[in-house]
Order: sequence, then structure tokens, then C-alpha cells
Amino acid sequence: MNDERSSIDTLRAISVFEAIKGIAALAAILGVLDLMHRDVRHLAIELIGRFGQNPDAHYPSIILHYADLLPDANVRSMVLLASGYILVRLLEAYGLWNDRAWGEWLGALSAGIYIPLEINYLMHRLSVISAMVLAGNVFVVSFLVFQLWCRFKKNTNHQ
Repeated sequence: MNDERSSIDTLRAISVFEAIKGIAALAAILGVLDLMHRDVRHLAIELIGRFGQNPDAHYPSIILHYADLLPDANVRSMVLLASGYILVRLLEAYGLWNDRAWGEWLGALSAGIYIPLEINYLMHRLSVISAMVLAGNVFVVSFLVFQLWCRFKKNTNHQ
């Protein structure tokens, strides 16, 4: 009973995290869409100046580079990709919160896709943060696969 309660609590914690990622992506795309109708370069220069940074320095120049790219971005593609990401995150959150097998499958697959990319990133840019992200994703995938395995065993024992 305690293990079952612990599993449900873990599923719900993962669910909340996925919902937060979906809502954050929604806020980000709305912010980008709002910026599309503004002089982004001017806003970036103001922001850099407000923090007392030199626009020619490395990181401020990166911000200015991307500020120049934003007006030419393919808005339709950006919105479609963001909408797909948001939909997957919110569906996964719903499925996990309600202890649905499809939610566990969706969660394991959507988190598992990133593991090879995170390993590659970690191999080229070793950092504590990237190691923690990889460890978190491995935990989520392992936990969800274990939940699916338990569900499968439970269903085969009842037949």
C-alpha cells in the first residue's frame, strides 16, 4: 500500500513538472509572438544597457544576433512546433496525474528521446547542470518504464 501511494505521488510530481514545462512553453511562445511586432534589436540594446553590459561583448552580441533573426523567423512553423510541444506536455501531465498507461508511455517516450542528445551534450560540454538534467531524465524514463512493467505484470496475473 505504501509503495503504491509512493508511486502515485511520484507520478503526480512528474505530472506537475510536465504541466509546468507546457505552461512555460506557452508563455514563451506568447512572449515571442508579442516581440514580433516590436523593434527587438532596440529592446535588446536597452536591456543590455540597463545591465551595464558592453554590446560588443560575447554574450550581449549573441543576444543582438538572435534579436536580428527574430523578425525573419517563420512564425507559422514556430507556432506549430510550440503547439505540438505544449500539447504533448499537457497530455502527458493529464495522463500521469490520472494514472493512465498511455500517459506513462508518452512520458517515457518523450523523455527518452532526449537522453542520447543529453549524453552527446554532456560528452562535449561537461557540467554539473547537464549531468543533473541527464540523471533526472534517466530517472523519469526508468520510473515510467518500471510502472509500465508493473502494470503489465498485474494485468497478466489477473488473466
